[in-house]
Amino acid sequence: MGFSLYIAKRYLFTKSKNNAINIITSIAAAGVVIGSLCLFVVLSGFSGLKDFSLQYTTLIDPDLKVSPASGKTILLDSTLIQELDRIPEIAHYSKIIEERVFLNFRGKNHIAVIKGVDENFERVNPVDSIMLDNDWLNPEQYEVVVGLGTAYKLSLGARNYQNLLEIYVPEKGANLSGVLDATQAFSKEQVVVSGIYEINEELNDKYVFADLALARNLLSLSQDQYSGLEVKLAPEASQEDARAKLNELFDNQVQVLDRVQQNDALYKMLNTENIAVYLIFTLVMIIALFNVIGSIIMMILDKRNNISTLFNLGATLKEIRQIFFFQGVIMTSLGGIIGILLGIILVYLQLQFEWVSITPSLAYPVKFKWINVIVVLLTISTLGMLAARIASIRVKAALNS
Repeated sequence: MGFSLYIAKRYLFTKSKNNAINIITSIAAAGVVIGSLCLFVVLSGFSGLKDFSLQYTTLIDPDLKVSPASGKTILLDSTLIQELDRIPEIAHYSKIIEERVFLNFRGKNHIAVIKGVDENFERVNPVDSIMLDNDWLNPEQYEVVVGLGTAYKLSLGARNYQNLLEIYVPEKGANLSGVLDATQAFSKEQVVVSGIYEINEELNDKYVFADLALARNLLSLSQDQYSGLEVKLAPEASQEDARAKLNELFDNQVQVLDRVQQNDALYKMLNTENIAVYLIFTLVMIIALFNVIGSIIMMILDKRNNISTLFNLGATLKEIRQIFFFQGVIMTSLGGIIGILLGIILVYLQLQFEWVSITPSLAYPVKFKWINVIVVLLTISTLGMLAARIASIRVKAALNS
């Protein structure tokens, strides 16, 4: 192996007398560098884009969310509340009520989800970071906080006491077919918009936050009926232990979802896109490595006399094949390392200087991750070994010619 490796390095780093061989080898090496550079930059860009997309879920989604396994509500009496307070893994929890509602403001309509929250909601979710205008809810007040998208669609602003936002929800058991007067089938509340939040385009249209008592009255729920709980875990707490204790507390009649499960569709979409992008650029790498195969085959043809001499001096066919196999592996490995280093520099420059932007005020997000380095190295090494193995087979044909 030492003999084959030594000869392979001499062939790779020594210029051939045939200038065409040198050009082909340079093109092949450049293709590997550019391919690995592009693959690393794309993976880093997608990592940044993924984190950018998911950062909004951390603003509004709790560590754990407890929701009924069947039906729309869970019962939470004083005994269960005392048991909840005794779970050490739970730092804070907020009782919530959720239901789809119909909004009306000065003739403009919008369908949203009212989310009644208690005073602990601010301890579970960082509401200060999402508020765009005015204040969060005041306890026991007929106030709501709406998203920027809802405010835009309804043309409403905060603290407008002359024109109140109307919230409608169907009465329990109401039959809406044939009803001409909406007041007969809907519960209605008039509220003041105390503030406007901004998270992302989807959530800005979805939620209308209200005080828990307002949501309960609107939906005609009893004092111990809730849509679920949102839980903030204590530092260093085990998520699995907290999940197990919550399931035990509610006799496995609830679903306890972590942040990934709460956004299952989003995570699946991002992971699928990541795999698709990786496969597309891996295909590009495979095409680039055809140049490596061609370069090695041209080198074999150029070195036919040398190969014959080595064979006559006692070198085996396996050892001679290893020469060109090692040549291909070294070429692709060095090209991959150089491409990754250049990619790291580009990612660092984008982080520092924000050269590429999505909008004038938003730089394209990138993130350096060691896993991307490992993925690119493994990909280029595996494909490089395969390409070198395919090319080295041509040695026997060169000996026979």
